[in-house]
Amino acid sequence: MLCRLIDGFSNVLGHAGRVAIFVLIGAMLFEVVARYVFGSPTLWAFDVSYMLNGSIFLLGAAYALRKDAHVRIDFLSQQMPLRLQQRLNGAVYLLVMAPLFFAFTWIAARKAHKAFVTGEVESVSPWAPLVWPFYGVIALGLLALSLQFVSEALKYLSGRKSPHAPEGELETAGQDQ
Repeated sequence: MLCRLIDGFSNVLGHAGRVAIFVLIGAMLFEVVARYVFGSPTLWAFDVSYMLNGSIFLLGAAYALRKDAHVRIDFLSQQMPLRLQQRLNGAVYLLVMAPLFFAFTWIAARKAHKAFVTGEVESVSPWAPLVWPFYGVIALGLLALSLQFVSEALKYLSGRKSPHAPEGELETAGQDQ
């Protein structure tokens, strides 16, 4: 149940990241037309592009972890028995990665809150947008990634997931027997 809730949260943020890609494309197309067709560049295009780019990356990180889309260097662990690989992955995710990313989440959330309270704006931008929405998305993406590490750890430790099997393969294999 907990894993399903976390996986659902990751899916929602992954879909939000997909929508943000289209917003980014639209903003950049608008900037190109405004700059080169009308000779009137926007003040906001650079800020929107880096904020959306960072947001897309973090909104999709938990979804990518859930789908095993992150780069994996496991030439040593492939030599180990499957159950040991599962326990090793589960332990690293639960005892190292999740606490580390929860700490990053805490730092990002504090920074977002401070920016909200103080009304902080981007100081090097002529547009000077508020930065708390961007910082908030960073914190939200890190929270989702932290929770996804917990979900993946539970799946590995329970034997429901294998480091080399696509999602759902172990569940399907168990139903065939």
